[in-house]
Amino acid sequence: MKYLFAAVMLASAVVGFSEAASAAGGCGPGWYRGAYGNCRPMRGAVVVRPRPIVVAPAPVVVVPRARVCPYGFRWYAGRCRPF
Repeated sequence: MKYLFAAVMLASAVVGFSEAASAAGGCGPGWYRGAYGNCRPMRGAVVVRPRPIVVAPAPVVVVPRARVCPYGFRWYAGRCRPF
C-alpha cells in the first residue's frame, strides 16, 4: 500500500510540474506576461554586441618644480628669506 501511495505522489508531482511549465504564465506557448499583466508575444533572439574598446593615451601631468632655498633660508612671500 505504501508503494502505491508513493507511486501516486510521484506521478502527480511529475504531471503538476510539466503542466505548469507549459502554461507559460497562463498566456500560452510563445507568449509571456508583460509589466502590467498583459500577454505579450515573444520576439526573436536578442543579439547583444559588445561595445568597442577605446584606449585613450595616458594624461600628461606637468608638476612645477619645488622652490629650493639654500640652508638657513625659507620660502616666504614669493622669495627666499632668512630665518
